[in-house]
Amino acid sequence: MAEKNKSFNQLWNIRHTAEHVLTLAMQQLYGKDKIIMAMGPATEEGFYFDFDAPADFKISEIDFPKIEKQMKKIIQLNFFMQRVEISVETARKLFADNPYKQEWLNEIEGEKAPVTVYLTGAKDQVDADEESLKAGKYEGLKSAFVDLCSGPHAERVGEIKAFKLLSVAGAYWRGDEKNKMLTRVYGTAFTSQIELDEYVNRIEEAKKRDHRKLGKTLDLFTFSELVGPGLPLWTPKGTQLRVLLDDFVWALRKAKGYAKVEIPHITKKDLYQTSGHWDKFGDELFRMVTREGHEFVMKPMNCPHHTQIFARKQMSYREMPQRYANTTMVYRDEQTGELNGLSRVRAITQDDSHVFCRQTQVQDEANAVWDIVEKFYGAFGFELQVRLSLHNPAAPEKYLGGTERWLAAEETLRELARFRGVKATEAAGEAAFYGPKIDFMAFDSLGREWQVATIQLDFNMPERFDLSCVNEQGEKERIVMLHVAIMGSIERFLSILIEHYGGAFPFWLAPEQVRILPIADRHFEFAQDLQEKLKELNIRVEIDLRSERLPAKIRAAQLEKVPHMIVIGDQELEAKQVNVRSRDGEQQSLSVEKYLEQVVELAKTKK
Repeated sequence: MAEKNKSFNQLWNIRHTAEHVLTLAMQQLYGKDKIIMAMGPATEEGFYFDFDAPADFKISEIDFPKIEKQMKKIIQLNFFMQRVEISVETARKLFADNPYKQEWLNEIEGEKAPVTVYLTGAKDQVDADEESLKAGKYEGLKSAFVDLCSGPHAERVGEIKAFKLLSVAGAYWRGDEKNKMLTRVYGTAFTSQIELDEYVNRIEEAKKRDHRKLGKTLDLFTFSELVGPGLPLWTPKGTQLRVLLDDFVWALRKAKGYAKVEIPHITKKDLYQTSGHWDKFGDELFRMVTREGHEFVMKPMNCPHHTQIFARKQMSYREMPQRYANTTMVYRDEQTGELNGLSRVRAITQDDSHVFCRQTQVQDEANAVWDIVEKFYGAFGFELQVRLSLHNPAAPEKYLGGTERWLAAEETLRELARFRGVKATEAAGEAAFYGPKIDFMAFDSLGREWQVATIQLDFNMPERFDLSCVNEQGEKERIVMLHVAIMGSIERFLSILIEHYGGAFPFWLAPEQVRILPIADRHFEFAQDLQEKLKELNIRVEIDLRSERLPAKIRAAQLEKVPHMIVIGDQELEAKQVNVRSRDGEQQSLSVEKYLEQVVELAKTKK
């Protein structure tokens, strides 16, 4: 683990250094009057650089070869990266013409933190400039480049062994759409060319699998300017996918004793004031005022509503636990610039459930959820890892409830992980504001990590809503609440799933499982009879009745990733057989009866 962390830190330092090299290269090519530095951090995937420029100056990917050539020249010079601490006053003079750096300095000054800059240049240059800056002098610096930055960096730019610029996009300053739109250049860097080539290949494959592109090709969902951004509209095929997934989750939950409930999509703000969500997420809520002046909000989550179903009557210990399942939409006022296909939307469908139980029942109930998670994600071939998301002891003001309650809840989750024989990683600061959680991390077919299912343990909301059961002694006993999401957001899960499969869903999940391709009009009757037989067996089947040649029909079905194509011609008509082509190119001829028998078994198999 220590070696892995060391390797990651080295990569992070190299990428951060590559961003400085990019900035320097662009200033050398285009001038400081055209490239006004804003910010440029390293990321888990690479790095990016945000800059401002005159309205008549634009950068595009066509410019990347020229910029990369200049970056290589700088790297060959193997400049030093030297960290220097200076006063705020000196920094303000140093970046006097840069409003973005001045804004950063305002924050640093407020935090009373030291101001650090990095000098990039030859050893004699950076040494001379370090001496000048420490003396409070900022004019006539000899270094090639200086930037406000906290680091860390590689010691020298020559440690960058392989890099590539990837794309250019618009980005609001500090991610706020109220601020100016800047230009953002994305890139990545690695310690070897082999690693870079592998990454670029994954990026190219990811572009082919982009759910936004495939969603249109496969006719799964659409967006409308009239409806608004972040509000996807689901076609019949896309809706079929949603229903199949939700039915699968419900079947697993039903087997564990869950009951379906339903709730309204709006509520008085009082509900969220009691739950604590109003103070925490008030700015993210869609609000409305009735004709009578009452303030309501669109629900951003379901748990407070579910507490009121539990609270409708006094529960006995004999009725515990209560398990409520509810697939429903919630609404969050996400900023326009943060919306991204199905990955981040304003209307979010949650396959939500809540368990109200006694403290002694927590481990059994969470263990049952864990069973559901493993069975569900096993059907898609996802490898799962487990993370315990805990509170940050250094920032207790971010969480509801006392420290003792948090520590007890976190230990309960640790015990569950030990019971399951799982070595879970722990992540301080990743807990929900009302309780710690078990996060399941899935790795898709491209090796990308996604946070998917969660089990959240909540001692606080039962306290805030005064939820209890009557125990064996006839006394009120405070209960515990589990928040459970298997898919979490159906929209986001489908974006992951579409890209995981590249749109080629397994047979049981494909919105259209079979497409019948009659060659000529005389084959239509046989094709329609076969379609009816398949429909009676609950197979999702369509007929391509277009007057197109067979190769065109096959090509269309392949582009739409239909698992089975059944060609009907004279030979099939005479022999009462079907010619079955799979989308991966395999072919076989079967009797109709044999095919119907096989396809029913295939549809039952979730793998």
